[in-house]
Parts: sequence; C-alpha cells; structure tokens
Amino acid sequence: MKIKHLILVAFILTLISCSKQNIRQASSTTNSNNVLVLKVDYNTNQFEGGKELTFTDTSSNMSITNQYVAPGDFGSIKLKYQELNEMLFDGTIVWAGLGQVNYPLNLLNANQFDRVMTKDYVTPVSGFENVFNPDNTVYNYNAIWNSVQGLVKVRQYLYSNPNATVKIFLYTPSVGVGNPADWDWFIFMKN
Repeated sequence: MKIKHLILVAFILTLISCSKQNIRQASSTTNSNNVLVLKVDYNTNQFEGGKELTFTDTSSNMSITNQYVAPGDFGSIKLKYQELNEMLFDGTIVWAGLGQVNYPLNLLNANQFDRVMTKDYVTPVSGFENVFNPDNTVYNYNAIWNSVQGLVKVRQYLYSNPNATVKIFLYTPSVGVGNPADWDWFIFMKN
C-alpha cells in the first residue's frame, strides 16, 4: 500500500512540475518579440494570407527602414526592423516585367486565420504609417484595414501593443507598364 501512495505522490509531483514548465514556456512566448505580416490584394482589398515572425532579441519599438534600388530594368525593395537589424520584407521589382517576394516565404493562407465572432470594428489607436511611399500618394488605409481588423491574431497584437502604429507598405513587383493586379499591400504589426 505504501508503494502505491509513493507512486501516486510521485505522479502528482510530476504533473505539477510539468504544469509549471508549461506556464514558464507560455509566458516566455508572450514576452518574445513577434511581428505579424499580413498580405492584402491591392485591387480588391481582400486578405490573402500572412505569417508571424519571431525574433530572439527584443525591443519595445519597431521602426522600419527601407533599402530601395530603383528598377532601371531590375530593382528591389528591402524592409528592415531597424532596432533589431532583422529583415521583414525582401522583393524584386522589374520594369515591364514581374518581380517576386524573396522574404517572407510560405505565408499561411487567409483561411488559416481565425476571425472574431463579434461585429465590432477596431482601428489602431496610433493609426497607420506607410513605410515606403516615395511619391507621397494618399491612400485609403481603412479600406485595406477592413479586411484584417477582424482577425483574432490582429486583435491579439492590438491588445498586447495598443499604442503601436500599424506599418503598411505597397509592394509593386511590376512597374513601368506595371499591372496593379500583381500588387499587394503588406501590413506589419509588432506585439
């Protein structure tokens, strides 16, 4: 009988230990530095997919710098998380052709993102920042935001970092005789 009690006590202590370990892992995940990348079609403003990037270094801020090479024939645009010197986006631009996204790859499809069940509408408190807009074109960011504001992930990011500015960028892989059907908005949110 003593052995059964000892086994039971050992089992309970193991469960408690595992639970504490899971709590520690969960809290370290919530303290990690993540950036949510969302892709929205330029013509239709339909959400097409996204990805969550995780970085080991942390920063309370997220500034995005760009490295732009104008397309004489071939060009490129790179966006970096300045505080961490980490890549957020890398794509080529082709004059009278079609460039491609090199990073991030393997975006999850839109149907892999859960949506909230409520009808409420949320907007970022600090608004939007276009991180690459060389012609200072005026855009309706709310139309773009409308397709993603109801995503559970977006709400989580807004909740964890309510005063953050939502970063936005129009990727035009085809220019000159470019086709807007090839263009996409990219949205970046820091947790």
